[in-house]
Amino acid sequence: MPTHSSCPGPLVSRRQMIQAGVASYLGLSLPQLLHAKESRKAVDCSADACIVIFLNGGPSHLDMWDPKPDAPPEVRGEFKPIQTSVPGVLFGEHIPRFARQMHRCTVIRSANHSVNNAHAAAVYCALTGHDRGEIGGGARPDDYPCIGSVVGMQRPPSSSIPPHVLLPFITKEGAGGPPQPGFFGGWLGKANDPMIILRDPNAADFALPELTLGPDIDPNRFDARKQLSERLGTRKGSSSDTDLEGIRAKAFDLLTSPALREAVRIDREPAKLRDAYGRNIYGQSVLLSRRLIEAGSRVACVSWAPDANATWDTHGNNFKTLKGTLLPQLDAAVPTLLEDLSDRGMLERTLVVVMGDFGRTPKINTNGAGRDHWNFCYSLVLAGGGVKGGYVHGASDKIGAKPSRNPVTPADVIATVYECLGVPPDLELHDRLARPFVLCPWGQPIREVLA
Repeated sequence: MPTHSSCPGPLVSRRQMIQAGVASYLGLSLPQLLHAKESRKAVDCSADACIVIFLNGGPSHLDMWDPKPDAPPEVRGEFKPIQTSVPGVLFGEHIPRFARQMHRCTVIRSANHSVNNAHAAAVYCALTGHDRGEIGGGARPDDYPCIGSVVGMQRPPSSSIPPHVLLPFITKEGAGGPPQPGFFGGWLGKANDPMIILRDPNAADFALPELTLGPDIDPNRFDARKQLSERLGTRKGSSSDTDLEGIRAKAFDLLTSPALREAVRIDREPAKLRDAYGRNIYGQSVLLSRRLIEAGSRVACVSWAPDANATWDTHGNNFKTLKGTLLPQLDAAVPTLLEDLSDRGMLERTLVVVMGDFGRTPKINTNGAGRDHWNFCYSLVLAGGGVKGGYVHGASDKIGAKPSRNPVTPADVIATVYECLGVPPDLELHDRLARPFVLCPWGQPIREVLA
């Protein structure tokens, strides 16, 4: 297993620049100030990699991680609560394996934001920490970058493995709609977009033939083409030229990456382990994410829906869909991932994030016993990579409608993820036009969840 590089040297954040101005009065230079912070940054970086399992569409917190057994029937729903591996902490009955992993997890039960209608805006908020209200629409070049784009740029892998991978879908904002925002490089440029795997890892013939040279291209001819491309280059001066050069360089790296070719050989995994993850596109995508992280990628993101309405958006038949399909798949994939990472000695340095764009309404609707969008309070799960195990942060009220203790925003969650991965949430980055942006100015790391 390749060894991830150590936590980065001190990155210049907005706060550090202000501190540098103050320090100058004390006779300290910026390099001296950063050197003084170096040892602290090395300690603060608790994770080398992150796997995001994004339950696209909005999972029902009341039926999974925050059941309300004493609420009225129209709120508590059809599912019974069960005990987890942490005394007093209850989960819904259809995620029993997940419940047995609670001692490895932090559950946040008090997340909330302002977006209740547009999935696109809610997804963007959840994945970047930037709440733009109900402004929906597809991904845009001026979006804030996703976690993988930032971490891949600030902490690039030591090999030619892609720093950031998205699979198994580019999730659409409704069937046939535009790609959702929050999964791409945004103003960092297309060269910082993820590598995207759109094939089903559960298929018997799963492979990425684009990673192999064509039959008429031997290695010597390929090297000659690469050298010619480097000599010709492109004209300088525009952001599109810079993007093109970055994309071309990435393509050459991928074609010559034995680590990547080996990582996608999911057929090398024991059949018993593949069965445990679940023989479906999502379970095998989670397993493939582990293989990619093990090979050196920094961030792998599994978007659990081909479009926003296809899976976790349970406006109708909430209980039937959860019980029959979604929860059994989730209850195979995530607990197996946590066990697998632990068995391989990887969980301590790999942060696992399981979340969606919002929760579901406390009151069950009349549309075949469904639950609708609910942004005012919802739950998510963190594990490994520097967060506490067996911990519940915050609480919801008696019907799961509003936070009753320690409310947090997506910006706080994203700031916590960045903190674990050694990236200051207030880091100042520049777009392709050299304009400054603060990475996550609205959020603060949730110190209580950090180990």
